[in-house]
Amino acid sequence: MAKRILVPLDANEEAEAVLPLVADLARGAGGTVRLLRVMAGARTRIDADGRVLEYAHDVEARRQAEALDRLRDLEPVLDGVPVEYRARLGEPVTEILHEAEVFGADVIALAVRRRAWWRGALGRVAAGVRAGAMVPVLLADGGGAR
Repeated sequence: MAKRILVPLDANEEAEAVLPLVADLARGAGGTVRLLRVMAGARTRIDADGRVLEYAHDVEARRQAEALDRLRDLEPVLDGVPVEYRARLGEPVTEILHEAEVFGADVIALAVRRRAWWRGALGRVAAGVRAGAMVPVLLADGGGAR
């Protein structure tokens, strides 16, 4: 049974296609869903005169807050399923696998882009997660399981 489902999402709305499937899976198992957004770290921006325009930690904090707000906006799609939210900085495959371990995920649910599956190859992140995961990885395209 999939009691703890990790759902990594990127900024692309296509990735959200997996949510109705995940909601049904979680509802049937009485499970919890953790939505995850992984972003690249920022760099401090400095102008030509050496003055700091924007500190990396400020950019990262803003990005994380925006990502959490976006993930919270998706809660209605999960229609009553318990949901948790996380935003991480780092390399996507590494952070997804780490979050799966920390969360104690029973399954990782990923949406793959249509252009990737018909070529017979997964995207880099989906392939990396599938190769490194210690739990089953559910790959979905347009809401349908693979």
